[in-house]
Amino acid sequence: MTETPRITRLPNGLTVVSDRMDHVESVSAGVWVDAGTRHETPERHGLSHMLEHMAFKGTARRSAQEIAEEIENVGGHINAATSHETTAYYTRVLKEDLGLGLDILADILQNPAFAADEIERERGVILQEIGQAADTPDDIVFDNLMSVSYPGQALGRPILGTPETVGRFGEDDLRAYMADRYHGPSMIVSAAGAVDHDQLVALAEEKFAGVPVSELPPHEEAQFTPQEHREERALEQTHVTLAFEGVPYGDRDYYTAQVFASVLGGGMSSRLFQEVREKRGLAYSVFAFNWSFADTGLFGLYAGTAPEDVEGLMPVLADEMRRLSDDASEAETARARAQLKAGLLMGLESSAARAEQMARQLMVFGEILPPADIVAEVDRVDAKALKAFGKRLLTGEGPALAAIGPLHGLETRDLIAARFA
Repeated sequence: MTETPRITRLPNGLTVVSDRMDHVESVSAGVWVDAGTRHETPERHGLSHMLEHMAFKGTARRSAQEIAEEIENVGGHINAATSHETTAYYTRVLKEDLGLGLDILADILQNPAFAADEIERERGVILQEIGQAADTPDDIVFDNLMSVSYPGQALGRPILGTPETVGRFGEDDLRAYMADRYHGPSMIVSAAGAVDHDQLVALAEEKFAGVPVSELPPHEEAQFTPQEHREERALEQTHVTLAFEGVPYGDRDYYTAQVFASVLGGGMSSRLFQEVREKRGLAYSVFAFNWSFADTGLFGLYAGTAPEDVEGLMPVLADEMRRLSDDASEAETARARAQLKAGLLMGLESSAARAEQMARQLMVFGEILPPADIVAEVDRVDAKALKAFGKRLLTGEGPALAAIGPLHGLETRDLIAARFA
C-alpha cells in the first residue's frame, strides 16, 4: 500500500497533499489560503470574508448559477470559510468528479468576475450577517473578547468586518487583496478520501498553473494586551467571557492546554459543569476553551447566567481554576486525555476533517503530524503538567473581560483579576 499522506510542491510554490482512505467512494478536496483577518490592514478589514463570499458569484467562464448547477449536477457540494488566519474553499464529490471539483475551485480563485451588481448584492448579504451577529449576544461576546485581548491589532478585529469597511469595498479592493495574498507559497491543495496522489498533482499542475509565485508580505505580530468591554443590554441572561494569555500552536504546552481546558470546562464531568451548573445552578452554559494561533493563544472561560447570579458566579469560576492548578488528579487528567484522543481519532474518520487537518498542519508546522505522534504527545500530559500549566496561566497578565447583558452584578476587572491571582 502506498504510504499516506503524500506531499508534493509544485514549481509555483503551491503545495499538494493527499491522504487516501480505502473503502470510500468520495473525495473531500479544498484550497487553504494563508489569508485571514489578521492579514488585513484597518482599511481592508473584512476583505478576506468578502472575498470568500464573492468567490461563488461568477467567473470569466461560469455564472454564479452555473457554478452551483455544475457541482450539484454530480451530487457534490461546495463551500468556503474564513477564519482569523486562513480562508478555505472546499468541495466534496464522488471520486470520478474530482477533476470537476478542482476545476471549479481553480476557476473561482484565478478568474473571478467581481461583477459590480454581484458585489452590491453580496455587500447587502454581509451587512445582514454582521447585523445578525450583533443580535446574537452569545456569539458577539467572543468577538468583543478578541478585541480586548488584542486591542488595536488585526488579530483582534472581527472576521466579518464592519458596516463602514464592507460598505466601501469594490472590485479594485478585491483584486488588490488577491494579488497580495493568493500566491503559490501561501496556498495548499489538500484532498482526502478516494484520491490518487499522482492524479491530484497532475490536476493541480493543470488547473492552478496561473497562480503567481510571489512570497507573502509579513503580517503583524500579535501582542496579548488585556482590557475589557462591557455592553449593557436588556437581556434575559448575562454573557461573560474571560481570557488569559494562552499558547501558540508550536508551544510545548499546546496539548497540555487542551487537556487543562477539558478538565476545567470541557464536558459534563468537568469541574465547571459540575460545580457551577450541577451543584449550584449558577449557569445554564459554562465552559473553558483553548484557542491557539500561529504566534499567540487565548485560554478562556464563558458563562451565560441569570443577572442575579453574576455576582456569585465569578468567585466560583476563579476558585475552580485556581484549585485545578493546585490539585489536578491523575483520574480526571486520564479522562480528559481519553476525550481528546477520541475526538482526534474519530475526526479522522471524516475525509473533510482529514483534508482540513493536513492543510492546517502544513501551514503551521510545515509538515504532517502522524496521529500516533499526536496521541503520544497527549499521553505525556499528566496531573503535574496540568498544575504547572495552570500556574503559568495565573501568573501571566490578564484576564481580558467581555460581557453583554444586565451587568449590575459584575465586578470590576481588577477585582476579578485579583480573584484569579
